[in-house]
Amino acid sequence: MLGLFALMRLHLARTDARFDATGSLILLAEQDRSRWNRRMITEAGGLIEQAAALGHPGPYQVQAALVACHAEAESWQATDWPQILALYDLLLSLTPSPVIRLNRAVAVRYVAGPEEALTEVETLAHDLESYHLFHAIRGELLLELGRRDRAQAAELRARALTDNQAEQSLLHQRLSPESAGNCTYPGTADRARKRTKNSNQGEMSKPERPSSEGLSW
Repeated sequence: MLGLFALMRLHLARTDARFDATGSLILLAEQDRSRWNRRMITEAGGLIEQAAALGHPGPYQVQAALVACHAEAESWQATDWPQILALYDLLLSLTPSPVIRLNRAVAVRYVAGPEEALTEVETLAHDLESYHLFHAIRGELLLELGRRDRAQAAELRARALTDNQAEQSLLHQRLSPESAGNCTYPGTADRARKRTKNSNQGEMSKPERPSSEGLSW
């Protein structure tokens, strides 16, 4: 329950920064972090550490640690993607699912590059054909790799699979040819290492990763 409470606080902490004045979604990378509720983020961090001290990490704890990596980073560029990738590896071991694998693939983009990330995304086509974010993420990777026709087709498929107008608008904005080349590869920061500490395992030693944060809000 500690992990769940922490996760709820972390999501609530970003509420005011997720939409602009017109109601349009704002990507995590573009959100005004000064509008995030730092008190709630700090409280969530304490709950995650309490949960970690029990030595039995569960899915909510790991999800909360993932969100905390983003919430505690001073900027998008300072996000500790390798740590996020390691956390997704742990989450997959606890609750394997195609969506978690998709999120992990997005993280790979910031650690190993878009080509490797796209390779992983393509393996999920059968399971996630009807999931709009699969096509959205695939489209971003294709666009970044200069494959514009295929990226546009992915955008159209993603927009067709969601009735949410805010998401449709954002997908068009992010996957239009004009947005190509706008992606950067942030460095890493030393933070959140103890959150997945297990008394039997010590610190996680897996190499590390963004959340579906290529298109995350």
